[in-house]
Amino acid sequence: MSAVLPGICEAEIWQLLASCEICPLRCRVNRLAGRAGGCRVTGKEVWVAKAQLHMWEEPCISGTNGSGTVFFSFCNLRCVFCQNHEISQAGRGRRLTVDELVRLFLRVQEIGAHNLNLVSPTHFLPHVAIALRRARRSGLEIPVVYNTNAYETVAALRFLEGLVDIYLPDLKYASDGPGSPARRYSRAPGYFAAATAAILEMFRQVGPPQFGADGLIRRGLIIRHLVLPGHLEETRAVLRWIANNLPRSVYVSLMAQYIPVHRAPLYPEINRGLTEAEYEEALEYFEALGLENGYRQELGAASESFIPRFDLDLAGL
Repeated sequence: MSAVLPGICEAEIWQLLASCEICPLRCRVNRLAGRAGGCRVTGKEVWVAKAQLHMWEEPCISGTNGSGTVFFSFCNLRCVFCQNHEISQAGRGRRLTVDELVRLFLRVQEIGAHNLNLVSPTHFLPHVAIALRRARRSGLEIPVVYNTNAYETVAALRFLEGLVDIYLPDLKYASDGPGSPARRYSRAPGYFAAATAAILEMFRQVGPPQFGADGLIRRGLIIRHLVLPGHLEETRAVLRWIANNLPRSVYVSLMAQYIPVHRAPLYPEINRGLTEAEYEEALEYFEALGLENGYRQELGAASESFIPRFDLDLAGL
């Protein structure tokens, strides 16, 4: 693990919220004074909806014991097809102080998780950075996974250097502009430019995956891409960018788990599942680009049975 950036104190990290620009929405509101921006959260507390041993991540993350997923409530995106919309948009969750978040991180390690997997943490990045610093001092030793939609800023990600071992970003879309999928489905202007810059910064921090003798990832970058029905041009453009800007040995998780949940039925073009032919075409393009490593899913992964039950259980705490 690299050293935490020197000379940065907790007070300086909290100041990121005084005129918030920690994500590309750049709302510039004072969250410390109770003002909310696009993510709708304020103050020095965090909202968490679930913590559990999760068996359905990539094999090198879940392993045999499970990944210690901590699901944060709210989000800086508004994806119409979000499988976690109950927490990301409706805001279901429990409010925790940073000290309580530290105890939760240590509890995840205590129950035997292979890693600490922070799911949708972007809007709580300052809180997470401070909690990880304190948790490391208190005995947190398992790898930390930063599981993100990649709608991040490089400047904010640098506060995580030395604290995060594994970056697990989505790369959702490649086009922008009025009517683009990024804007139409996620309300994310400038998504591709922001996400690709963020992914390059993540790769700079942790490099390619490094695995232990047990096959579990210890450090590195894995990029996820969810193939959307009827949008193979987005998938091809995403894969081209990866092949042209990162080593061909980079790991890519090409996901087939899309289901038309939440508000997706209001968008006829995505109100259906992914076909086998569409997914096979995406896989063939992956291989044609010379990408060497990654994960594929069975179409059976497109099932609501794999969505966690957000019962607000925080690993028994």
